[in-house]
Amino acid sequence: MDAILKTEELWKIYRQGRVDVPALCGVNFAVPAGEFVAVMGPSGCGKSTLLHVIGGLARATRGHVLVDGNDLAEMGDAERTKLRRHKVGFVFQRFNLLPALDTRGNIALAQHIHGNGFDPHRFSVVANMLGLSERLRHRPAELSGGEQQRVAIARAIINEPKILLADEPTGSLDSKNSELVLAMLKQLNKELGQTIVMITHNPEAAAYADRVVHMRDGVIVDGAQAA
Repeated sequence: MDAILKTEELWKIYRQGRVDVPALCGVNFAVPAGEFVAVMGPSGCGKSTLLHVIGGLARATRGHVLVDGNDLAEMGDAERTKLRRHKVGFVFQRFNLLPALDTRGNIALAQHIHGNGFDPHRFSVVANMLGLSERLRHRPAELSGGEQQRVAIARAIINEPKILLADEPTGSLDSKNSELVLAMLKQLNKELGQTIVMITHNPEAAAYADRVVHMRDGVIVDGAQAA
């Protein structure tokens, strides 16, 4: 199966004073379309840097990132922004919802930003799958943490991104809500074919993925290639 996401000799080096600090050291990584991959490793191993680089939020020092055949290394800032808008969805530990908008507004805003306007059918499918149909008129302050994260996931996938990147998506949730959010990610993967790359430090969260990739000191030490 062709890779929807691929890195080739990917390096990210930060300059601290007069010292170069490598965060990614020649990472080679591939994700076939429709796979759910978890990336694990200790703090400071480079897993969040990897997510930021493959999502186009940070530019690699050298090497290549191919997203749906598009090489981020050959793109300017405007082109990478357009690619993120149309090809990539993001979910973070913090929900980042707009407090003045209700659930419907927070999700629909992403459709309008995408540029294709409101799609009621897609909205209904996503809201129903994530169990939000009864909470559409509630603002973030009126939702539980698990519900807020489900709104954030809905917002991230409403425009059918090629890849969903999730950085510690259950990091702010209790165990019950964590299990619910992870089960919904798994459902999105299996029923909608959503490709997911999830950063996590939690083995129980990683167990929901099809494949677990382990990182240490800026390199992948296990699980880089799909089975």
